[in-house]
Amino acid sequence: METNANKAVYKRMIEEAFNAGDLSIINEVVAPNYVLHGAPPNMPQGPDAIRATVQTFRNAFPDLKIELQELVAEGDKVSARSVMHGTHDGVLFGIAPTHKKVAVDGLTMVTVRDGRVQESWVNNDTLQLFQQLGVDPPKG
Repeated sequence: METNANKAVYKRMIEEAFNAGDLSIINEVVAPNYVLHGAPPNMPQGPDAIRATVQTFRNAFPDLKIELQELVAEGDKVSARSVMHGTHDGVLFGIAPTHKKVAVDGLTMVTVRDGRVQESWVNNDTLQLFQQLGVDPPKG
């Protein structure tokens, strides 16, 4: 049962925070000491890291929808294969809106304990994103 509960926590974070833009649920599903492994420099810590990520992507893609294609759980780990869909109607990483639709593959693993996401590793296909936007990836 624990693995199903852990998958439900992660799914709720994706559906309510990312897809619906409801930032009010973040403190319910994200631990105060949350760690985003591999975060860019100057990224906020804790639940603010998720808030900042949601805001960044929802500002760039107002119709953002993360489609969870597979969820696999074992113990306190939940892994997801997903596709991010959206129309680039806002600035993203300094890239002016292209108004192009994108579908970007992603893989994520999170640790869920006590009903909250404790840490995550996220690997989205950013090259695929830049190619679909028709821009060169940033240097370095």
